[in-house]
Amino acid sequence: MVKYEISMPRQHTGSILAAALFFLVCHVYAETPNLGVPASGELVNELDITVLPNGDGLPPGSGNAVVGEKLYMQHCLACHGESGQGGLNNKLVGGHGSLSSNKPAKTVGSFWPYSTTIFDYIRRAMPYTNPGSLGNDDVYALTAYILYLNGIIREKEEMNARTLPEVAMPNRDNFRQMFKAQ
Repeated sequence: MVKYEISMPRQHTGSILAAALFFLVCHVYAETPNLGVPASGELVNELDITVLPNGDGLPPGSGNAVVGEKLYMQHCLACHGESGQGGLNNKLVGGHGSLSSNKPAKTVGSFWPYSTTIFDYIRRAMPYTNPGSLGNDDVYALTAYILYLNGIIREKEEMNARTLPEVAMPNRDNFRQMFKAQ
């Protein structure tokens, strides 16, 4: 086998590599869809709405199941059915004691380990047709209504950043605890 070597003077190697890198970068930028705008620090902070199981990240506001029922009828009934019993989308209520059965019902009341997760999910993803459109008081009220329907809190019990993390969910002890409730 004949072996061929191509050699070039060492002083040109850096220039060739720089030119190749320049053309590669130009090609990559030419191929991007040019969507969006850079996110400012202010925007990132506004969108950082993570709520932890211990309540860190819960915003100001409050609500109870009485108010939550009215909001549920307006924003949730079409998908989750009468009293959260299921409709087009998942059932939110019931299923207590069903997790060890052949047909477990993984509802908010039977499966979810933290009450703060309900708040976080509603605020991020509901209502399905317009996620993020509800105010904090509305989200607290809807959370309270779902907890009330599951027999976890009383109808007029106020949920807020202090009381919501204190709610002990029925299935809490069946999950590995990563956060300690305060």
